[in-house]
Amino acid sequence: MTRPTVHASAVLVGASAVLIRGPSGSGKSRLAFELILAGRAGQIPPAILVGDDRVRLDTSGGKLIVRPAPELAGLLEVRGLGIRRIGHVGEAEVGLVVDLAAEDAARLPAAEALSTRIDGVELPRIPVNLRYSPLPLIAAALTTTDGTNASQPSADCRKEIANHISPTIATE
Repeated sequence: MTRPTVHASAVLVGASAVLIRGPSGSGKSRLAFELILAGRAGQIPPAILVGDDRVRLDTSGGKLIVRPAPELAGLLEVRGLGIRRIGHVGEAEVGLVVDLAAEDAARLPAAEALSTRIDGVELPRIPVNLRYSPLPLIAAALTTTDGTNASQPSADCRKEIANHISPTIATE
């Protein structure tokens, strides 16, 4: 039995895929292309399309696998140019989920907003508000580590919310 496709795009970035979900018109194809360009520019690990607009999700060995819909494999919508052919891979393990136009997007999201379960597989998640570009968030997720262990605000933090970097970090 062939599983139905889901309305999403996916890009293999380094060793795992970014699964991009969101309503029609939220920018899934645009973000997929931005990830590919950022990979080519060296801003993130090399990136290649898995699928745009419709993908298939399967589980194998406790991992979520994404594949392009066969009729759309290697095709990417570039708004203003139309459907374009681009290099792609036939499958990848999903390592990150990005939800565009997410209602639970926040400046400092709750811990439960930063993960999701798909077909029984727990995955890191980035909820993105439509007013913000998702590319910097994804780049940060792929190239930085979680700083929540530094739970005490720096002495000069007027907001006292522990999200400021100490001004002496470079000299410590």
